[in-house]
Amino acid sequence: MLVVDQVHYEYQSDWFAFDVTLKKGTILALMGPSGSGKSTLLSLVAGFIDPNMGDIRFQDQSLIGLSPYQRPFSMLFQEYNLFAHLSVRKNIGLGLHPGLKLTTAQQAKVVDAAKQVGLSEVLDRYPEHLSGGQRQRVALARCFVQSNPIWLLDEPFSALDPVLREDMLALVQRLAQEREASVLMVTHHISDARTIATEFAFMARGTVQRVAPISELRSDHPDPELAAFVRAGS
Repeated sequence: MLVVDQVHYEYQSDWFAFDVTLKKGTILALMGPSGSGKSTLLSLVAGFIDPNMGDIRFQDQSLIGLSPYQRPFSMLFQEYNLFAHLSVRKNIGLGLHPGLKLTTAQQAKVVDAAKQVGLSEVLDRYPEHLSGGQRQRVALARCFVQSNPIWLLDEPFSALDPVLREDMLALVQRLAQEREASVLMVTHHISDARTIATEFAFMARGTVQRVAPISELRSDHPDPELAAFVRAGS
């Protein structure tokens, strides 16, 4: 579905080289030590930065040269990126139209999205009157209301407490399954990957070292570097 093919990128004299495939309907967790290139890979896929060489394809069509908004992705980041002067309803609506000129059908989509993340009662509140968990639910609703087939998640729940983080992960998993979306997710929590991912990509020294089913994310893995990473994060 999404192929990162021989992509090379230079940043401050450091080179990154990525090869990875996101299959339809999977949740792929990008994992590895700090500086391994996880967020760099996500930024290349999203179109925030351009590779020096290589190709990024969605359904066999190259995405190189397309702006982020032209790519078939919804994005969710650690920062909520909500507009303080807009209500929950309007913050979610931005996912459908940047000028908030919504049709009746789109307005219904916003209400439905709010319902799915448990925010029906706060649609007309402003971000300052919401808890951290509620603000992240608004950002999640804005992400999936766009109906894009792939979601890009860059450690969106790492600042939440463990119980709330687990709830949000379960919500992402359920919504992705319902909408048949594929998910590319950066996380440094072993437990998060085990909770919702179907596969993981272990990254180190600016490359994807291994892609495997999540069942292989083990402290006794035969790859000593991967095993040490799992032990350190468990």
